[in-house]
Amino acid sequence: MPITLEVCVDSVDGLDAAIAGGADRIELCSALDLGGLTPTPGLIAAAARAPVPVYAMIRPHARAFAWSPADVEAMLADIDAMRAAGLAGVVLGAARADRQLDVHVLALLCERARGLGTTLHRVFDLVPDPARSLEEAVALGFERILTSGCAARAADGMVALHALVRQAAKRIAIMPGSGVDALNVAAIVRASGATEVHASCRAAFAYGEQKGVELGFFPERGSCTSARAVLGLRHALAAFA
Repeated sequence: MPITLEVCVDSVDGLDAAIAGGADRIELCSALDLGGLTPTPGLIAAAARAPVPVYAMIRPHARAFAWSPADVEAMLADIDAMRAAGLAGVVLGAARADRQLDVHVLALLCERARGLGTTLHRVFDLVPDPARSLEEAVALGFERILTSGCAARAADGMVALHALVRQAAKRIAIMPGSGVDALNVAAIVRASGATEVHASCRAAFAYGEQKGVELGFFPERGSCTSARAVLGLRHALAAFA
């Protein structure tokens, strides 16, 4: 069975690179250095013209996954905006103070997203009981769970990923992500049995504008989506086609 490759991007250049490299699906964000936030209107408009499905991150800030009522209202409006733009789906997550999934908030978000595709993001990797949270995600109607197997990187969570794929039993997709690249993707797919993978495919670079770095406008080093890295991952996955 062919393995679906999802690539996360946070710029128009990144979007173009992911498509050129052969991504099957895009996760659209802003601020990937913060784990991904809700994308900007301009980026959404560019993504609406993409020839592959685009799922937009719905995450208003990076302070927590426990959302206030005002946060939830903003997220509901953002879901409406993604629908109006014609995107294929949204990426959602919410947790309580005890790190359990906030099923009540997720139900509100999923209901507003009805008719769009839905991915549960890596808030899942914080939960104390992944087996329970998987069943909650199934009941909420999510298509897939993006997870590293509750480890820092998917390559370190392969045993847990395999257990999740077995428990899911094709009711929901388990999509390994975090640190997935052309060198380790074959081992991750074989060990987990997953049929989808998620990667950033980013290449590092140094900012040439030193004054801007000194003023705090740019970090000393950054990264951007690389079409070559996407293509390399695509070729590594071809063995499973």
